Amino acid sequence: MSEHSPCLNCGACCATFRVSFYWGETDSAPGGDVPTQLTEQITPYRACMQGTNQPQPRCVGLMGTVGEGVRCSIYEKRPSPCRDFPFHGENGLDSPDCQRARAAHGLPPLPSNPTRPRLIPIVAA
Repeated sequence: MSEHSPCLNCGACCATFRVSFYWGETDSAPGGDVPTQLTEQITPYRACMQGTNQPQPRCVGLMGTVGEGVRCSIYEKRPSPCRDFPFHGENGLDSPDCQRARAAHGLPPLPSNPTRPRLIPIVAA
């Protein structure tokens, strides 16, 4: 699977950025999916994934080793920032945030103009 999506080997975005979102996405709200026990409240209306509001962030949902092999333990219930994060090559476009996260973890940049631009990763990016 890793040949289809660099996200399965990377996970750098999950260990670089704060994942904050409207609290109504948590399963404590009607229609919410994100497991509340894996979040922390940052304002009365905003929550974030545990571990991402740290100087050296790492989402509690990230399993595996960044740059080697990873997966999201709550992929089907991940919050909107994870669903919306543009992975490198999505719709044929480069992702500066993806490249920045990779660089922060000492990973080489992904090539520009990816050869498989419309693949959707199985793992949250």
